[in-house]
Amino acid sequence: MKAAVFERFGEPAEVLGVRDVPIPEPGAGEVRVRMIATPVNPSDLLVVRGRYGVLPKLPATPGFEGVGIVEKAGPGLLGRWVEGKRVAVINSAGGNWAEYAVIPARQARPVPADIPDDQVATFFVNPATVLALVRHVLAVPKGEWLLLSAAGSTLGRMIIRLGRHDGFKTLAVVRRPEAKEELRQLGADAVICSSDGPVEDQVRQVTGAGGPRFALDPIGGEAGAAIFRAMGDGGKLVLYGSLTGEPVPIDPRQVISARKSIEGFWLGHWMRDRSIPGALLLFREIASLIRSGVLRTEIGGRYPLDDIRAAATEADAMGRRGKVLLTFRGEPA
Repeated sequence: MKAAVFERFGEPAEVLGVRDVPIPEPGAGEVRVRMIATPVNPSDLLVVRGRYGVLPKLPATPGFEGVGIVEKAGPGLLGRWVEGKRVAVINSAGGNWAEYAVIPARQARPVPADIPDDQVATFFVNPATVLALVRHVLAVPKGEWLLLSAAGSTLGRMIIRLGRHDGFKTLAVVRRPEAKEELRQLGADAVICSSDGPVEDQVRQVTGAGGPRFALDPIGGEAGAAIFRAMGDGGKLVLYGSLTGEPVPIDPRQVISARKSIEGFWLGHWMRDRSIPGALLLFREIASLIRSGVLRTEIGGRYPLDDIRAAATEADAMGRRGKVLLTFRGEPA
């Protein structure tokens, strides 16, 4: 089979290549999935660059999610139950940028037939993160402000639509002035641009002196610190990424006197704490909100695996619209 492989960490357009490798065999409790499509997510590119929280042994194949058909099951009841079904391929170890992937049977999640392949390919990472952060970790009440950076991203857009659906207000921070009107049209209650002046001053102009009590940031560095400073007393900031790779410089006096808090979020850790009924409920919520358009993923370029470097380049482009997909049209092994 063909697989995207990198032998050293570095820029994806330089280190990624496609090679022929043996088709993997599933072991006990595992299934082999024939891949249909898989997205190029920021987390995947961070792995290739060697900047993700957990890194694979090299050489390695990236890819944390996707859609495919369970073609073969190893020993175990659960594998036999999903054999032959179309599933969301949740690959916590990575490896979906290939024609076939082997994953634990419990991570092969059947998805209703009315949800198209491109939405199943992007079913897990962003939608589950959005629901976990907004409805569970922060539990943003109706009518409250949620301050979010990187608001023009696929995940940021989902949060804005969820705000309209759930009744909380979104204050979106972007880097590009041309993105402001676009996010207003999408449903953001207010949009500010970091290039227009200090973020905390612009936030106060929108929300008043108190500032929002809930905030999300995937960037880190000074951008994350600005979000923290903009929050009101008793505010809580959740970091769910570190796109800059830089630490967030926090004034301890704000933590002490203003009773602000900051914590990290990792979807894999959060999911491991869910019960089986809780995880099933989450997946039902995601399916329902995809159908209604709230958690639907905008799709951009589609590339065959052989064009992996072009796909990575588009996925990295500033101002890109839509999630980049790798698509597969191989015959069953």
